[in-house]
Amino acid sequence: MKRYFWICWLGALSVVNLLGQGGLSTQSGYVSAEFIADNPPHASSHASTIIDTRDGLIAAWFGGTQERALDVSIFISHRDTAGWSAPAEVADGVASQEYRRYPCWNPVLFQPRKGPLYLFYKVGPSPSEWWGMVKASDDGGKTWGKPKRLPGNYVGPVRNKPVELDDGTILCGSSTEFAGWQVRMEWAKDPMRGWDKSPALNSAMEFGAIQPTVLLHGPDTWQILCRTRQEAIVESWSTNRGLTWSPLKKTGLPNPNSAIDAVGLKDGRFLLVYNHTTEGRSPLNIAISPDGKKWFMGLSLEEEPGEFSYPAVIQSGDGLVHVTYTWNRKKIKHVVVDPAKLDARRLINTD
Repeated sequence: MKRYFWICWLGALSVVNLLGQGGLSTQSGYVSAEFIADNPPHASSHASTIIDTRDGLIAAWFGGTQERALDVSIFISHRDTAGWSAPAEVADGVASQEYRRYPCWNPVLFQPRKGPLYLFYKVGPSPSEWWGMVKASDDGGKTWGKPKRLPGNYVGPVRNKPVELDDGTILCGSSTEFAGWQVRMEWAKDPMRGWDKSPALNSAMEFGAIQPTVLLHGPDTWQILCRTRQEAIVESWSTNRGLTWSPLKKTGLPNPNSAIDAVGLKDGRFLLVYNHTTEGRSPLNIAISPDGKKWFMGLSLEEEPGEFSYPAVIQSGDGLVHVTYTWNRKKIKHVVVDPAKLDARRLINTD
């Protein structure tokens, strides 16, 4: 029923959504596209996150004058039958112990199987100096508790959503930039309390890699895909539940030093959103894989000149895929895709 509602409701917006979509609306698997806010309350919007809850979709992003500005806060919007709610500020970078304000960065929404909805985000003058923060909501994001700073130099999920393991552990792809770009894993059963982490998974001299997205291939086999400075998406695998990881290796997929995100689909395939280029942040693409190794082109979200970046992707309970991303640093765009209808036959890489 929920799937039927989504397709009917989004189909009713087709006349509006076709405007400015060009070739997107004619591609197999496309359902709809819209801006979360046509006129955001801030000049710049970036680094969105999206989650599916019992009460509907929720998206968050950081917004302000521009990235790194002191007025950059975390904004949130809820979606119901009337559409997306007006963006509301949900977190800022005021450090009470210093009576100073810092910019906010990279929100991540996550709902575990049990417990509250979490909002992770970063605060600090730059990615090399920021620290992790977390808030919790017991009412589906309507109200939020007080923010808590993560212990030590923990960052939490640095850009992409965590995954929940079968024992309730929240596994986060994380990274640091203070001693070169290095990837690591962080995890916690209760994000408001204890955390643990792996050593760095790469030497910054070999790959400048950050912002891993996590794919579970089974209870013991995990994969991460990472953004790099080396013009390629890289991967690492663990076959022992994260005790050890293979050295980072290029996948054959290009990367222009921009964020990516991926999700494991209910049918066993994997879906990746990324910029299929080594320069700039257009185009923005969807790729599909049966095994996380061979990737096939699925759909082109954006092809015009501009910046289309920092995607977040989930599969909702009805089977549809929701992608949000930065649209020219001005707005956050939301695209809905039916993965069952993606025409994924063109092999991108041979790895």
